[in-house]
Amino acid sequence: MKRHMMEKLVKWKDSQDRKPLLLTGVRQCGKTYICREFGERYFEDTAYFNFEKDRGIGSVFEYDYNVERILDELGNVIRGKEIVPGHTLVIFDEIQECPRAVTSLKYFCEDKRELHMICAGSLLGVSVKRDHISFPVGKVDRLVMHPLSFSEFVIADGKERLLEGTKRYKKSEELPSLYTEELEKELKYYYIVGGMPEAVLKWTNTHQFEPVEEIQDNILLDYSHDFAKHAPKTDIPKLGWIWDSIPKQLAKENNKFVFSHVKEGRRSKELEDALEWLVDAGLVYKLERVSHPELPLSFYGDASFFKVYMCDVGLLRRKSGVSARTILEDSELYRNFKGAFTENYVLTELLFQNRSPYFWRSGNTAELDFLFESDDRIIPVEAKAEFHTRAKSYGLYCKKYNPELGFKFSMKNVGENLVEQTRTYSVPLYMIWALSRYLDEE
Repeated sequence: MKRHMMEKLVKWKDSQDRKPLLLTGVRQCGKTYICREFGERYFEDTAYFNFEKDRGIGSVFEYDYNVERILDELGNVIRGKEIVPGHTLVIFDEIQECPRAVTSLKYFCEDKRELHMICAGSLLGVSVKRDHISFPVGKVDRLVMHPLSFSEFVIADGKERLLEGTKRYKKSEELPSLYTEELEKELKYYYIVGGMPEAVLKWTNTHQFEPVEEIQDNILLDYSHDFAKHAPKTDIPKLGWIWDSIPKQLAKENNKFVFSHVKEGRRSKELEDALEWLVDAGLVYKLERVSHPELPLSFYGDASFFKVYMCDVGLLRRKSGVSARTILEDSELYRNFKGAFTENYVLTELLFQNRSPYFWRSGNTAELDFLFESDDRIIPVEAKAEFHTRAKSYGLYCKKYNPELGFKFSMKNVGENLVEQTRTYSVPLYMIWALSRYLDEE
């Protein structure tokens, strides 16, 4: 599969200021695959070590942090082949299983900068807190990997020509039905399949939903098993309650996450740590409220008022019990949940592009789906599931704060108009991958 992460890895490889790279992300999103593929393409040799599968590797780090000794024992003793900086890519997979290996990255950065080293970890955020790991702050480069984005899904499905074709048109010019009809269909497929690589691969090989759903069920089951394997025993039932409540809370008209709705009689103080575990594991995302949109947005985020979304729309669809047929036929019975489902999709697309979104609420009068920073601007976004794009809250926000630029994401074709004094682009949901064009960042 063609993953945009490969371009980021190449850029890291060629950087003169390169440090050991820490690649994190939810389980089964493709971290191991991309690391090994990167090694095969760009290095003469790849030295791969998995701390979860081979616990004995961790003993190499128990004596001291002498990087020459560590490399000699990993290379000549364990794998029987020398590790040569500049020629060998070293991969530490599931590094969270060896806390001393995490700490050693500080010394690899200081004493062996010429070595190309990638460390992948699915539950590293969880482990750092649980095991009190001495994390090498400032001594590693970091990248986060997500499930396949919509554009990566389209490419995997053999339809890259659609994406390339849209680039021929001006960013405010309507796209012809040649593109819109096929991309609308691909978006429905993406809503059903999602971006977990194994599910996408099954889809591209079979174009049948049943085998895809079997894989999704197994992934969801694996995640539940992770609760029992890696979480504190007292939090295991709480994790299950929160995990199961997310689709229900999203389905509410006011989809603010409410702890008391997770389990009757339970208070936020009892459940907060369990929710943070899910966030640290990359399984869910928190979208915080901003009441006063000023730069930087992170200073004004309200950590006590937030929404919770899942890491992948396909898994959300399956966990919610929404059938493939319901999405394909655009059933009226799915109308209410479709709005929250669309928000989840937009959020994952923004995160994939390294945006850090929030949402805006002004008392009980208006709510805007997303805000994010671009250079020195705050960009407002309204997300709609249908072709109808009338957005009262968006207009109120623009009138109050007069932003230079904003967006309406919906199924409506590309367009441009003024809302109050804000230049507003209408961007189809299947074109969010091209957001940088509208932000003049390319």
